[in-house]
Amino acid sequence: MKKIKKIWHRVLLFASIGVLSVVAGVAFNSVQAADIEKIHFLIPGGAGGGWDGTARGTGEALTKSGLVKHASYENMSGGGGGKAIGYMIETAQRQQGTLMVNSTPIVVRSITKVFPYSFRDLTPVAGIIADSAVFAVNKDSKFQSWTEVVAAFKDSPRKVTVGGGSVPGDLDHIAAALAMQAAGGNPKKVRYIPYDAGGKAMAGLLTGEIKVLSTGFGEALELAKNGQIRILAITAETRSKDAPEVPTLKELGYDMTFANWRGFFGPPGLSDDHVNKYLSVMEKMYDTSAWETVRSRRGWSNQYVPGSQFTAFLEKQEKAISGMLKELGFLK
Repeated sequence: MKKIKKIWHRVLLFASIGVLSVVAGVAFNSVQAADIEKIHFLIPGGAGGGWDGTARGTGEALTKSGLVKHASYENMSGGGGGKAIGYMIETAQRQQGTLMVNSTPIVVRSITKVFPYSFRDLTPVAGIIADSAVFAVNKDSKFQSWTEVVAAFKDSPRKVTVGGGSVPGDLDHIAAALAMQAAGGNPKKVRYIPYDAGGKAMAGLLTGEIKVLSTGFGEALELAKNGQIRILAITAETRSKDAPEVPTLKELGYDMTFANWRGFFGPPGLSDDHVNKYLSVMEKMYDTSAWETVRSRRGWSNQYVPGSQFTAFLEKQEKAISGMLKELGFLK
């Protein structure tokens, strides 16, 4: 347990139905020419999930601020994100204007052999945000606090179904397992129900298929504000200013924090010139009101890790996650 905590605190983890293509043409009002004419965002999961929200939110901020003239989006589910990665690799010469969004799962799913690729098969461009995990329930749930969920789990783990928008042994599952372990429960007994991306997982919570949803804060915030769900706890170090009523696990007495980075990758062989142009507009984006509108709506934390720093971070995270998955029993 101590080893897992050390690993987790040492490395911050900034930590998906067919093919849907949506092209968003955004009005361009800047009196100056955009830094980049167009970016196409490839999303390796379905609508409504964290990847989808990050790509569309970034595109919204870049176009509304005039840094990019047009943004387009393509959802490509399959293989735990592997279908989109394979597509980027196989069609690399046609993808010079494409950025694929991804996050901690690209590391986890490579380690656990969900797909045969790793971040090394692409061109890491930049990590841009960190999104803490939250545990939410339906508005009519009998659970009024995270402490009640923990008590029910300890009494009968099978009765506390936890859903998430990723495969077993992946990010949402890991967050729930770590939270239960921090509370003195057996992480291997978490009854985890996987869904194809966060949107479907949220639907599962709203219809009562699952008791608890483990997901990113950004995916739960809007529904919580609308009163459709209740967020019982967040895995951040401190309470979020975007939902100050939600307690952290730490203040509830459970020594566990967790965050998922999200960022962008180009196709293999992407030129340094292309990478530097992307980095330039992303860095400028942070200072725009358009980005702050997106960030606050989603409850994200800014976490800019560009170029070679991003690659170095991914390499360190790969080692840390391998050890953690073995400790939790998800990897032999």
